[in-house]
Amino acid sequence: MRLLAAFALLLALAAPAPAQEWPAHPIRLIVSFGPGGGADIVGRIVAEGLAPKLGQPVVVENRPGAAGTLGNEAIARAAADGYTLGIMTAGQIIAAVMSKSLRYDTRTAFDPVGMVATAGLIIVTRPDFPANNVQELIALARTKPGKIVFASPGFGATQHLTGELFKQIAGIDILHVPFRTSPEAISAVLGAISAVLGQVQSGALKALAVTGKDRFPAVPDVPAAIESGLLPGFDVTTWYGIFVPHGTPGAIVGRLNRALNEVIAEPEVKERLTKAGVVVRGSTPDAFGRHMADELARWDMVRERAGIAQQ
Repeated sequence: MRLLAAFALLLALAAPAPAQEWPAHPIRLIVSFGPGGGADIVGRIVAEGLAPKLGQPVVVENRPGAAGTLGNEAIARAAADGYTLGIMTAGQIIAAVMSKSLRYDTRTAFDPVGMVATAGLIIVTRPDFPANNVQELIALARTKPGKIVFASPGFGATQHLTGELFKQIAGIDILHVPFRTSPEAISAVLGAISAVLGQVQSGALKALAVTGKDRFPAVPDVPAAIESGLLPGFDVTTWYGIFVPHGTPGAIVGRLNRALNEVIAEPEVKERLTKAGVVVRGSTPDAFGRHMADELARWDMVRERAGIAQQ
């Protein structure tokens, strides 16, 4: 009887050991896009900062394809042991609501670690476009329904659904034309600030508004679209956060979150992220989880209202 009691006590004391010993070997951070893009740049800055905090290398692994869903599937199928992390973006959430054939459920396959940063989108036009602000753009669109074109880097891209949301809130009819890349889309309306900032500064493009609720530091003189008074609730930013496979021990998630928030608070890291065109936004795991759930619900509603069928 005493032996049994002692054995039970030994098990109770030994159970937390795996979390306490973590990490015992290198960690991989899967970026679901190719090298050089926003997610890759943010991921590499974060990985470099996490390594000394965790005492192990954090190795970035690019898994591009299918709008980020191939990399997400690899994370969903990985062991929930804290050795596989991922970068989640607004684009991957939108890809999830646009697809009916994913082999994982974005709502249940992952556990949030924390937000890293946000980045703005900007509404731009050719210099000779007759509208000079959002009020004039909406007024013009109402007189020419279906005649004004807005471009995005592709069907189902964040910019595409942002334009659909703009249409829905403003009550206007403008035509979406997808392009393969942001440079090809510059002849029209919507783009990431980092992709078109040079053209705006040179005068090759005219900026009408940014899409977040606040003005963006890189273009402080460009108003937020919501300032027009004609777009209540219009607030769109792209964003980046860290997540892990569902079931990862809470102690590991907590340690990751603390390390992540320490990293992005460091002045040198914050400066590097700012130069990459993003604004640092840390969070708790719960807050980031709520954010992802809200984004899934919002963009699915936008898709349905726009009459866009899941592919």
